Amino acid sequence: MKTARVAYDGLIHLAHPAQAGFLSLADGRRVAETEVTWLPPIEPRTTLALGLNYADHAKELAFKAPEEPLVFLKGPGTFIGHRARTVRPDGVKYMHYECELAVVIGKTARAVKACEAYEYVRGYTVANDYAIRDYLENYYRPNLRVKNRDTCTPLGPWLTDRDDIADPMNLTLRTTVNGQLTQEGSTRDMIFSIPWLIEYFSGFMTLEAGDMILTGTPQGLADTQPGDEVVTEIEGIGRLVNTIAAERDYYGAR
Repeated sequence: MKTARVAYDGLIHLAHPAQAGFLSLADGRRVAETEVTWLPPIEPRTTLALGLNYADHAKELAFKAPEEPLVFLKGPGTFIGHRARTVRPDGVKYMHYECELAVVIGKTARAVKACEAYEYVRGYTVANDYAIRDYLENYYRPNLRVKNRDTCTPLGPWLTDRDDIADPMNLTLRTTVNGQLTQEGSTRDMIFSIPWLIEYFSGFMTLEAGDMILTGTPQGLADTQPGDEVVTEIEGIGRLVNTIAAERDYYGAR
């Protein structure tokens, strides 16, 4: 099952896909997708994000693939929903998308073995974890201004149940910018797999329901400019649409 969170008629609703272009709200009403405000499909708690978790991406950036996970934390204020706008700060030279499979934890996980890891997964969603290259010290130290800016991580549109995805380690990821394919890869090329990561993280910290793991992005990054429509899509999970907005237009004169 695919589930979304949307704002409609002054309230927040759970919703499911209906016929093309429509949603079924949990209260039984059917509404057009364009009539709602899409929210992240979960309310994120602790989010663990992977850098350089695809060998082709590490090579693209002229980095050696890491021997242990390169991990950073993301605050909940970075997340926005489907069809929302992401701010490109005025004056920056390079801001790129990152199509990522997000793994949502479903129950308390502590000292989990990799062979049991999927039992602790609630489901999956699509994340687009933008990075502002201008602020990057290096890829082993992604600082707060690179990865924790307001609006920088669209999430959704759906939370897809774990059992609906036969093999999350064999899914195609694609990104298009203004309709042009710019990124394509597969989750099978991850350096550290989903079960391995859950065992690793739960070995030294307790994961709770609603925590997320953003599993990294394959090669194929490109700069984005205000007005660009960026679509990140993962096979079987969903198609996440996002538009880049100039800082001065988004916030107005300050």
